[in-house]
Amino acid sequence: MAEQGSSPIDTNCITLTRYVLQQQRKHPQATGDLTQLLNAILTAVKAVSSAVRKAGIHNLYGLAGTENVTGDQVKKLDVLANDLFINMLKSSFTTCLMVSEENDNAVEVETDMQGKYIVCFDPLDGSSNIDCLVSIGSIFGVYKKSNPDTPATEADALQPGNQLVVGGYALYGSATMVVLSVGEGVQGFTYDPAIGEFLLTERNITCKPRGKIYSLNEGYEQFWDKATREYVKSKKYPAKGKPYSARYIGSMVADVHRTLVYGGIFMYPATSEAPKGKLRLLYEGNPMAFIMEQAGGKATDGRRRILDIQPTNIHERAPIFMGSKEDVDDVEALYKQFDQ
Repeated sequence: MAEQGSSPIDTNCITLTRYVLQQQRKHPQATGDLTQLLNAILTAVKAVSSAVRKAGIHNLYGLAGTENVTGDQVKKLDVLANDLFINMLKSSFTTCLMVSEENDNAVEVETDMQGKYIVCFDPLDGSSNIDCLVSIGSIFGVYKKSNPDTPATEADALQPGNQLVVGGYALYGSATMVVLSVGEGVQGFTYDPAIGEFLLTERNITCKPRGKIYSLNEGYEQFWDKATREYVKSKKYPAKGKPYSARYIGSMVADVHRTLVYGGIFMYPATSEAPKGKLRLLYEGNPMAFIMEQAGGKATDGRRRILDIQPTNIHERAPIFMGSKEDVDDVEALYKQFDQ
């Protein structure tokens, strides 16, 4: 590194690609395919970031006039982001199957372009916030195909989160950041548009054992179960000490990132109207739970560890409570109490 004051640029900076290559060196059997795949994802993230920042100029706000498979109104930027992720991943020659929030069925890669990885992603999470310039993001999880000798089918994507090879998300906020885990802690990389690279700025991110913030949509309180209602009540009206602060953006990436950095708990519980929850397991719950656990936090549906849930459908939903370990433990204790 250059001496302080002698150069405005770090001449020995760690880019995301350099970080992944360093991790690759720890595994002599590695082929470099995962590095190639992550570079494809980063290209998609850069393009989405650019599109998000130019959306107003290029008339990309508003609805595309359709709904996706999970019933959400599709925005123009949703379609663009989805196409970018699919095309970048296909052309990387490292994937055989992709699961996207925007596609009814899994996307199978042509045989001559196939690799050994399966990627599940939400190309633009929080897109209901696009038009009002609130932070949004992309979420992705990478699995390895369990049987390399058989053709890839949708069933190959139905793996529990404990089989993830990589979990990550991109946050398009005041800066563009990629938060990533390859199973050895959590690292944060901030995009420097001057050189077109993601630079390591947050090393070994850890989530506090207990926080002071709870995050959920309180507008649905009348539909909550007893455990959720009692938990929120205990944080608003504690028997002793100060109450927790409430923070809710409505974009999972932004809410979870704040929870990861500041501690506390993010919740999207089951309701009487949505008994299985709303967030999707494969491309929202699992990658975020993987990151949270790698940072020392915890993720549960109230009764089970998120990463241990065996999915039966590529768009399966699950209730989610994640964040500081002690805060999530409190939720689980209440579910155990009310289940008796």
